Amino acid sequence: MTGASYNYPHPSEIEQKAASESSLALIIALGVIGIWAASLIGLLSLNLNQIPGWVIPAMMLWQMFLYTGLFITAHDAMHGALFPSNIKVNNTIGTLCVLLYGLFSYKKLLKKHWMHHHHPASELDPDFHDGKHKNPIVWYLHFMQGYWSWRRLVGLMVIFNLAEFCLHIPEKNLVLFWVIPSIASSLQLFFFGTFLPHREPEGGYPSAHRAKTFALPTLLSFLACYHFGYHEEHHEYPRVPWWRLPKVHHARLQNAL
Repeated sequence: MTGASYNYPHPSEIEQKAASESSLALIIALGVIGIWAASLIGLLSLNLNQIPGWVIPAMMLWQMFLYTGLFITAHDAMHGALFPSNIKVNNTIGTLCVLLYGLFSYKKLLKKHWMHHHHPASELDPDFHDGKHKNPIVWYLHFMQGYWSWRRLVGLMVIFNLAEFCLHIPEKNLVLFWVIPSIASSLQLFFFGTFLPHREPEGGYPSAHRAKTFALPTLLSFLACYHFGYHEEHHEYPRVPWWRLPKVHHARLQNAL
């Protein structure tokens, strides 16, 4: 499957500069995947009876954060930003990430995500609310309904039971470090990547991207959702990888002065 079939837009000068760091982007992506995998294996093998109770929630938050990173890595692939010098490798890694995240179809997610970029915060946007229920909880449920699949659910249940009964991984470990963090990360992604940047502000949307930036301090921005708060910049320059968005934001501020 070629990059042309995904209809990537022509890269801007800023995006071309990001593409020149293709090798670094690949290293970062593989690092995120590797840390996620190593952490999950380690957590699933823990004897929780030997772990202080207060440590377990911290471990769950850590794994949630890594799950979010896994999806953000796939998101970069959807924009051809993960490894732009070889789109086949780019898409292969993106496919791997969404499978590891929750048995998603990369092709289907890609189609919906580009619908979001072409029609942000509109009735044609698959990530937007239904036009009536703007409450974040109802919006989240509507958002998740669009990605629901009985096939995925059955597949995840099969993996869960194989891991428990064939690999002898304790059920509690699977629930605490595999099931809950993945679901929690969807909340994190929705809140920082959809609800906050795309909810309609008073007076209407200020730009055609219908997105707002939440410029947090760099470390907090990273912890919140891998700099996804720089959302207007992402829609303006979709082929810029997540870790370069703060630089793009600060460059735009300097040019505005």
